Amino acid sequence: MSTMLPPSSSGTATAPATAPQEPRETADALEADRPTEPLARAGTGAGTDRRAETDPRGAEARTAPWGTDPYANALRNGRGPLFLRRSDGWLLPLEVERWCSAAGAADLSALHRCEGPVLDIGCGPGRLVAELTALGHRALGIDVSEAAVARTRRIGGSALLRSVFDPLPGEGRWGTLLLVDGNIGIGGDPAALLDRAADLLSTGGLLIAETSPLDIDERVQVRLDDGLRTPAEKAAPGPADRPFPWARIGTPALLRYAGACGWRPADQWSAEGRAFVSLRRPRRPVRERSARTSSQSAESANSTPVISSQLER
Repeated sequence: MSTMLPPSSSGTATAPATAPQEPRETADALEADRPTEPLARAGTGAGTDRRAETDPRGAEARTAPWGTDPYANALRNGRGPLFLRRSDGWLLPLEVERWCSAAGAADLSALHRCEGPVLDIGCGPGRLVAELTALGHRALGIDVSEAAVARTRRIGGSALLRSVFDPLPGEGRWGTLLLVDGNIGIGGDPAALLDRAADLLSTGGLLIAETSPLDIDERVQVRLDDGLRTPAEKAAPGPADRPFPWARIGTPALLRYAGACGWRPADQWSAEGRAFVSLRRPRRPVRERSARTSSQSAESANSTPVISSQLER
């Protein structure tokens, strides 16, 4: 990723009863990539993330408050300030203005490598989905923020209000997955995210991830912060004050995780100060990946957040 983190959440979000319905253009774009079973909105009835039933952390551990006012307001306004605040008070600015702009040269360096139907995980305000659609790709964005999904659809992309850990359309049949703008940090567990990505991709499918330009491997608890709250508001914490797990990793760290999970490196490049890696899907059976993910989840549940010694200051 760049030095900024993403507009998307790591976790399973509970969708409001008034969540927008799946648009007709999404169904048209996916064609054969539709799921073979009915899908419900995240957090509702039978559609609730099945992994929460076996994941010791449960859905709550993967939930981030991206639907709350600071983030939603930033997307609606197309600008910050917006930050991720670590428990020690350190702030990381989020690049809202770039996310809400058209795809830039660095974005295009990744998009031109996409193959087949593309799933943008944590699509945010939708610039990549819209650009992919304009380039002729079948593309779908997912995000747990209603504001992000609404904006993606408004600018011409297709998007669902869904977490990457929820049941998704076309599982095992996507040609390319995108994890850009820091979204490799989703859930604070890169190995578990890579395992989930392998479930979604077709055989030989491509994962394109943006990594930190720093040689870093950091897992932390963070909160959203718009820097505008009054002392009285800070004294009465709301949903946006709830910490959630996040990770920042550089290219060396991602390649270590990927190698351990069976992924095959395809390419590495930099553009406009941003670093990218592409990986080919591992070939081991899905059931083996699922068992490994459950084991890692149990280990994570019994450990505290780790902050790298190479922490950026």
